[in-house]
Amino acid sequence: MNRSSSQTRDRKRRPARRAFTLIEAIVVVIIIGVLAAVVAPRVLQRIGQSKVAAAKASMASLRTSVDLALSDLGRDAQSGDTLRGLLWDKPKDAPDTWQKGINKEADLNDPWGNPYLLVVPGNVHVGYDIVSYGADGREGGEGDNADIVG
Repeated sequence: MNRSSSQTRDRKRRPARRAFTLIEAIVVVIIIGVLAAVVAPRVLQRIGQSKVAAAKASMASLRTSVDLALSDLGRDAQSGDTLRGLLWDKPKDAPDTWQKGINKEADLNDPWGNPYLLVVPGNVHVGYDIVSYGADGREGGEGDNADIVG
């Protein structure tokens, strides 16, 4: 038997390598960790920006509903008025033909689950403002916690 046929036979007996080594697994985990550390803050920032945009769009719709409700009532917004009182509950001075100004009670809440506020008189708009206090639900703040006025 010659030497080359012996080497060929040894190669055939060795099992094929099918698993990752510990070093390869560690390198992959480190790469995934670095990518997550870079990408996650950007994704979270986009989520906050999308909630602010959704709040502004919802406020524009609520403003239209409030304007229609006030027109039906034949008056301007008064201190003591609330969005819920004008758009969901029937106001005391509403005509018999009054209908709810919104389809779902959940429409009275901002994207963070906090109720929108009706501020009379308005600081930004004539008559009234619709306000969301942002992610923290408290007046003031910066970033996602900043107040949104519509």
